[in-house]
Amino acid sequence: MQANQQLTFLQEKIQEIGSAIFFNQSDSVLKLPASIVNTLKVDDYGFVWFYIQKPKQDLREFDKEFPVRLDFFRKGTHYFLQVTGKAFMVIDPEEMNATEETLPEDVRQKGAGSVLVKVKILKAEYHDTSSSPRAAHTSWWQNAVSSVYTWFRNSNGVYHRPEVYHPASLN
Repeated sequence: MQANQQLTFLQEKIQEIGSAIFFNQSDSVLKLPASIVNTLKVDDYGFVWFYIQKPKQDLREFDKEFPVRLDFFRKGTHYFLQVTGKAFMVIDPEEMNATEETLPEDVRQKGAGSVLVKVKILKAEYHDTSSSPRAAHTSWWQNAVSSVYTWFRNSNGVYHRPEVYHPASLN
């Protein structure tokens, strides 16, 4: 898959799922907490944009850039993504205005009291879980356990190897 196709593929899959669990992987004492985030956009430079709840502490006390992991999963999809990258808090007024101008008004309103964050995708693991057969008569608990199991093993009992993309090296 060529560089542009990889990034387009990731953009489509991330937008399709729409939300992720945000994990700050910094060793810093003061860091943004793990939370659920809704993707605003994935740009052509490989940045995932979203708002995160503004912490009570002054933003100047936090690292401006830090390592993160984003886990994209949605019930009913046949795949999930694990994205690792470098996050940047967008606090420069010019950059915030330029970015927010491209967003719909209702999204900008939801951003009040939040911090705009962009994550440069350094690595993305795409896990296809559609190969596992699911019987219609199984309980919700069995389906849940089966789903988690298929994240790590395919239907033949062999460990699942995800497709790995490195879009940061593409630009």
